[in-house]
Amino acid sequence: MYTASGTLDKDQLVAQYAALVKRIAYHLMAKLPASVQVEDIIQNGMLGLLDAINRYEEGLGAQFETYAVQRIRGAMLDGLRENDWLPRSLRRDMRRIEAAVHQLEQQKGRPPTEKELAESLGMPLGDYQHMLQEARGYQLVYFEDFTGEGEDDYLERHITVEGNDPLHLLLDSNMREVLVKAIDDLPDREKTVMGLYYEQDMNLREIGEVLGVSESRVCQLHSQAIARLRSRISGAVQTVKASGRGRRRVQQATT
Repeated sequence: MYTASGTLDKDQLVAQYAALVKRIAYHLMAKLPASVQVEDIIQNGMLGLLDAINRYEEGLGAQFETYAVQRIRGAMLDGLRENDWLPRSLRRDMRRIEAAVHQLEQQKGRPPTEKELAESLGMPLGDYQHMLQEARGYQLVYFEDFTGEGEDDYLERHITVEGNDPLHLLLDSNMREVLVKAIDDLPDREKTVMGLYYEQDMNLREIGEVLGVSESRVCQLHSQAIARLRSRISGAVQTVKASGRGRRRVQQATT
């Protein structure tokens, strides 16, 4: 790792950790819309690797790879912040899917199939699956989920209250229990995808090899699982908001 003069061998480090940059990039791609090019993510990651090499000091007490992962991931995210990760039109489409999931679950008492969801949305199965694939990057919770029309941002309104940070608000609303139950209720294949991705840290291609399906199919399953989970979580979020409004009314009535 070091040259004859005792300095870090930058060329050797770049060559050695280039594969790490690619792995982080492909793992991050599952959270990004299809319009984002993996080559751009890798390029930003390589800049992060070079920055890590230039800044690293062994005296920091961290292994170089641990330090480099932080700098690489940070550079990738910095490069993405200027772009809209998911167009509003796709967010609207996914909200339609969430609504269909909720309605069919209430009607059937079980998770609806892809075919049932496609029929509920009035579109061919292929178009529905394409919508799922395009929605790569759809997140489990957005800050705007806590904001209704004419309201301030719920999290920002409470973050300055001692002991009332967003994490505690979510935990106090039993959202963790809701999420655990929602994950347990996922169809087996979708549950497997979520486990391999979030617990085993596998990328979409690797998951596809395990399941014997294409990378695009894994992407569809991931997006659909997120839609199912969001459908459950939306109710918990609304409970958080309603509880907050109720507390404010009580406080106003007693002052």
